[in-house]
Amino acid sequence: MTDYTKIKQQLYQNCLEFVDERLNTVTNIMDSNKKALFSETKSSAGDKHETGRAMLQLEMEKASQQLTSINQMKGVLQKLTIDYNSDIISLGSLIVTDKANYFLAISIGKITIDSSDYYAVSTNSPIGKQLLGKHIGEVILFNNAEILDIF
Repeated sequence: MTDYTKIKQQLYQNCLEFVDERLNTVTNIMDSNKKALFSETKSSAGDKHETGRAMLQLEMEKASQQLTSINQMKGVLQKLTIDYNSDIISLGSLIVTDKANYFLAISIGKITIDSSDYYAVSTNSPIGKQLLGKHIGEVILFNNAEILDIF
């Protein structure tokens, strides 16, 4: 008998670690770009200076968008209740099928636990949209294959 609650906890922990790693990376990039932006001194090559500043500004905007995305993922993870089991698939559900195993949370891809693969997917992903609200035992069509929910 598989302990699905323990697996859900491990999947949830993997999602938290993923978000923390991304947050650290983006924060470091933003800090580095801020330092570079403030240390840019105007040289005799004015156009080169302005191009450098514009590139740094673009990098800062990109990092800011990534930070927004990370905060959204953190918000989704805070809403999850992994200790709750239901016959209806919802955020935080572990779905074990005859084709693949899914954890409905945030999209981070494949996670391997005890030599079994699980796919952390969001409710906005194509498979997440298909699974959300379904009942145990329902069959869905996804990528020309039937997926039978067996958990």
